[in-house]
Amino acid sequence: MAEFQITFLGTGTSQGIPMIGCDCPVCRSGDPRDTRSRSSIYVETPETAFVVDTGPDFRAQCLREEVRRVDAVVYTHSHTDHILGFDDLRSFCFDREMPVYASPETMADLARVFQFAFQAVERVPGYVRPAPHPISGPFRLGETTLIPLPAEHGRTHLFGYLFQREGRSLAAYLTDTKRVAPEVERLIEGVDLLVLDGLRKRPHPTHMNIEEALALAGRVRPGQTWLTHLCHELGHAETEAELPPGVRIAYDGLRLGVPAAAPV
Repeated sequence: MAEFQITFLGTGTSQGIPMIGCDCPVCRSGDPRDTRSRSSIYVETPETAFVVDTGPDFRAQCLREEVRRVDAVVYTHSHTDHILGFDDLRSFCFDREMPVYASPETMADLARVFQFAFQAVERVPGYVRPAPHPISGPFRLGETTLIPLPAEHGRTHLFGYLFQREGRSLAAYLTDTKRVAPEVERLIEGVDLLVLDGLRKRPHPTHMNIEEALALAGRVRPGQTWLTHLCHELGHAETEAELPPGVRIAYDGLRLGVPAAAPV
């Protein structure tokens, strides 16, 4: 395993692909890369493993990728497609608390939605026992520093994350993003691996479309750019064929090692 490895647990929108009741070419596609569960990543380093977001498909994603270890969970925001797998964290914390990192606003929503866990008078064995860590700035998981990246998602404000080890910017993850401030662009400039929201070709009020994602990548000049959170208007093969060099489409189960390694 690379020193820093990302597995894409999911790369789809809030409804997933195929969508219920849809007969479009992407939802009916035989290309497994067009089957997209709700967006989430799993990060592994030599000393720790953690997830960013736990959507409704989290259990199935962990079974599919044979995830056996989660030391912490980090959240971007509290929309349902990013938090509803929270209770499935129980498999990773039977005898300990689970560190939970989120903005104060997202943490408050988690405590409201999962009140049974956050406000339990008695800690019942077998249930998630969260150890809340409201994010107020950069923090460390093992030897990896996570720098929160404020981003706009329509009226929602969320955190993307820049991952650094030994002062080197290895990867940045910005899903569900419409725009970021210039200071965020400066932080991620030259990052080895950039993961960006690239919902569709048409403009969207709360997500970057392909054109906007490519423009951002062009400004910050990463080593590689991977697009995620795609809707069913974008078929994998035909969309990737139209992208410029250095930009690819992520898919469920893709593993990327940093320093750059060939996807498997």
